[in-house]
Amino acid sequence: MKILGISGSPRGSASRTLRLVQAALQGAEERGAETECIDLWMYDLQYCIGCMLCHRMGECVHKDDFPEIQQMLEESDGIVLGSPVYIDNVTGMMKTLFDRLADAIHCQLLTGKYGCSVSTTHSSGGAEVVTYMNHVLNWLGVTVVGGVWAAHGKDPGALEGGEEEAWALGRTLAEAIQGKRRFPEQETLLAEIREDF
Repeated sequence: MKILGISGSPRGSASRTLRLVQAALQGAEERGAETECIDLWMYDLQYCIGCMLCHRMGECVHKDDFPEIQQMLEESDGIVLGSPVYIDNVTGMMKTLFDRLADAIHCQLLTGKYGCSVSTTHSSGGAEVVTYMNHVLNWLGVTVVGGVWAAHGKDPGALEGGEEEAWALGRTLAEAIQGKRRFPEQETLLAEIREDF
């Protein structure tokens, strides 16, 4: 069982979001998962130009690090997405990744995998960003097991509490993979998405 964590924060080791991603991965490791965590800021990701060459020809006009990330996603059983809130949304680098996954969405390349999302914010937008990232996971064909966010601006202890929740979320993710847990409320949605594409 492999679980890939992706941090969309540009702050490297100082990232609060990275702490939540790592906590989720630690929880998954407690349930026997092999985990890997990547920081998007360390990769060369060019902006999608919407040419759809990826979907038509199976290749991209850009020559960058995206194929490496997509391969890691395809080889994983579970995915943890993490982004801080930047103006009520994910960071630009996380959005760039989502845009570059257009072919994976159209071809439903991640169908059968499980995932979850985590976010940090000063005061607002955390729930919305988690909801958005989980929505993208569904569009990729991934079954979502939940999400965690922490607003640390007014509560200095929120991050530590968020880490505990993320750890539990990671365990839930691993257990869902191990037991092939079904989420009936998502099955209809995922089937409709597959039908659309």
